[in-house]
Formats: sequence, structure tokens, C-alpha cells
Amino acid sequence: MNWRIAEAKQKFSELIHAVTKEPQLIYNRNELVAVVVEAEMFEEFLRWRKQREKFSLADVFKEVRQIAAEEDYILEVPSRQDRLNPFADAIDDFFG
Repeated sequence: MNWRIAEAKQKFSELIHAVTKEPQLIYNRNELVAVVVEAEMFEEFLRWRKQREKFSLADVFKEVRQIAAEEDYILEVPSRQDRLNPFADAIDDFFG
């Protein structure tokens, strides 16, 4: 159901009961300003939002570096070794 702010104030108890059936939309001069939902739906939204805030790989490396610095641990990074790349080899053979 749609509510005007003044109506929502006057019938707050009714608004809260209506939330159990569906989210309640509150308008101010035909502009949606708020939505009242039941607590379980809001908690589900918070869980969904938290899942979307996963760390990137860069964030994980930053955290590992910070932990290593705090523990006075030196991370040894092995030197890079070239791998076989058949595609690059084929290009070199074609143009070479």
C-alpha cells in the first residue's frame, strides 16, 4: 500500500501491521521517500549486501602484507620463470 507521510504518522500501528503482507511505500508529494519492510526482509537484504562486499585479490594481498609487517615476517617472492606459450611461439614462427 502507498502512504502519505501524514497518513503514515497517524496510522503508524496499521502501517506496521501491513508490513507483514508487503513492503509499505511512503510518499512525500508523489515522491517515494521511504519503504517500511519487515525485519526478516531487511536482514536478508543486509546479508545480500555483505556478500557483494567481497574482497578483491588486491585487498587480500594488501592484508597479507600488513599481517606480515605486523608479525615481522618477510615474504619471499620467487623470481618469475617464463612458461611455454605455444601461441606466442606460433606468432614468432609465422612472422619470424
